[in-house]
Amino acid sequence: MSSVENISSVNDLVIKFANVNGTGSASANNMFAKAVFRMGLSVSPKNIFPSNIQGLPTWYEVRISDKGYIGRRGGVDIMVCVNPQSMAKDIQEVLPGGYFIYDNTKPIDLRLLRNDITFIGLPLTKICLEEYTDPRQRQLFKNIIYVGALAAFLNIEFDVLTGLIADQFKGKEKLIAPNVHAMELGFQYAKENFACPLSITVERRDNLGEKILMDGNAAIGLGAVYGGATMAGWYPITPSTSVVEAFEKYCKRMRIDPGTGHKNFAIVQAEDELAAIGMVIGANWNGARAFTATSGPGVSLMSEFLGLAYFAEIPAVLVDVQRAGPSTGMPTRTQQSDVMACAYASHGDTKHVLLFPSDPKECFEMSAEAFDLAEQLQTPIIMLTDLDLGMNDNMSDPLEWDDEREYKRGKVFTAEELENMTERFGRYLDVDGDGIPYRTYPGTHPTKGSFFTRGTSRDEYAVYTEDGSEYVKNMERLLKKWETAKDYVPAPEIINTQGGSKVGVIHYGTSNASTLEAIDYLAEEGLAVDSCRVKAFPFNKEVEDFIESHDTVFVVEQNRDAQLRALLVNDCEIDPKHLVPVLWYDGMPITARYIQQKITEHIDDAKVTPIRHKKAKK
Repeated sequence: MSSVENISSVNDLVIKFANVNGTGSASANNMFAKAVFRMGLSVSPKNIFPSNIQGLPTWYEVRISDKGYIGRRGGVDIMVCVNPQSMAKDIQEVLPGGYFIYDNTKPIDLRLLRNDITFIGLPLTKICLEEYTDPRQRQLFKNIIYVGALAAFLNIEFDVLTGLIADQFKGKEKLIAPNVHAMELGFQYAKENFACPLSITVERRDNLGEKILMDGNAAIGLGAVYGGATMAGWYPITPSTSVVEAFEKYCKRMRIDPGTGHKNFAIVQAEDELAAIGMVIGANWNGARAFTATSGPGVSLMSEFLGLAYFAEIPAVLVDVQRAGPSTGMPTRTQQSDVMACAYASHGDTKHVLLFPSDPKECFEMSAEAFDLAEQLQTPIIMLTDLDLGMNDNMSDPLEWDDEREYKRGKVFTAEELENMTERFGRYLDVDGDGIPYRTYPGTHPTKGSFFTRGTSRDEYAVYTEDGSEYVKNMERLLKKWETAKDYVPAPEIINTQGGSKVGVIHYGTSNASTLEAIDYLAEEGLAVDSCRVKAFPFNKEVEDFIESHDTVFVVEQNRDAQLRALLVNDCEIDPKHLVPVLWYDGMPITARYIQQKITEHIDDAKVTPIRHKKAKK
């Protein structure tokens, strides 16, 4: 170890693992993250993997914070590198004063060395060659050995790690002892050859309360079950595949009749995405609650049927787990790049309701709520998450459900109501002035309530017509329904400073954690900034009021073209100059330090003087 002035911190670090895809490293790295979590600390792991099966570089980044920050901070304090392919790049990522831990079985290229970080060599390959004869064991246990070394370096409680091994291999007890032994090899080597712990350590805390670690896709699958979904039509695509896999897993636990063994659910893997959404629309038209899950390329293929559901006013739920596009793009990287595509999916004048969850709890709640909204508004509801939220473990409040909750089916005539009806049933009549007509389920009444569902223009009684005035009347009613939707969708989360500021930030989805952390950094600099987290499109009046009450509003997004900003400009008729984009789209989650930097730069350049006050939640 060199004589570098090292970073000194307790429970405040970013550690990154550089591995080779397909070597089993993700399990070991995940074990490290869960060990820190079990020590009562906030933790945010990010698995960064390529789209091939194996052989290319993969990374796993873990944020640990005593203050509860769970977004990406920016910068790496400790790099654990066991991949020579990426070593040159990995060394450059380490912050001055940080540590670079590597496999020194073979000597490092001296040209890569830096004099402002500390290099720690662990002979991982040598230890495995001496200890194991099986090639696969040598590969897998190398990962466990460096986790053991990290326990010594960072002062992680060793019994927490052994407890995790016991949990992971429950039912396969013969694997427990070899894994514990491998971890001990790394722990003892670090203790015997280096001054442990390092200047960066972790200590047990009781900061988490009832917090859980869960990936967003699993939360959505469970939310769909609780939301009443009985059918999923889908076509596999990264990173959404595990949504339907989770739905199936939970259905097998909760939707099988214990007496008869009858399955009260249907999951159909279609031949393509267009067929999948078609099945979903058909099931919802027939009175079931059905959904599909996809990513950007799938949304493109589903657009035609999404237009049909919008125009024919058929409920449907679509989960879009976004990835980096266009085209195939970077299928295993995250972005918020489908906002415009989803908002206006289909040709013609079309607007779709969007939901933007930011953590697993909201994934669970919004997926259940989406089915209520779809039936109340008689339209597709699209929930946009992303790979970061969908496929990574995210820290969240526990999931909750009110067993007294009843599903909101919207305006549906019963057989009795149809029997007592004396006037003519009009499927597209606006009888309440909210733009939402009444509908019927097929077969509800033997002679009343039937209508022809079509994607062509029709009058209020579902009769085909190409009369321009009838078309205009229908399209204007759909706009009235759009205005009604503003009262149905989730309200924004607004945090104002005491006394208020003239500078605001709008953000959504997985930009939330990093944005709030950046606002704290700005407050430490004396810059007070209000925040508004948008949870849905259309935007309700609170969003418009937030913009109007601030001189400058930054819009934080993870895409190139400022897509949410464009929606705000179009839908709220905002002067584009009033909204300053803060954009990040390299496929990694946005960092707090980047947001802080961009806001500070603009404020300095524009000579804006925000009011300086402490934060106060609204």
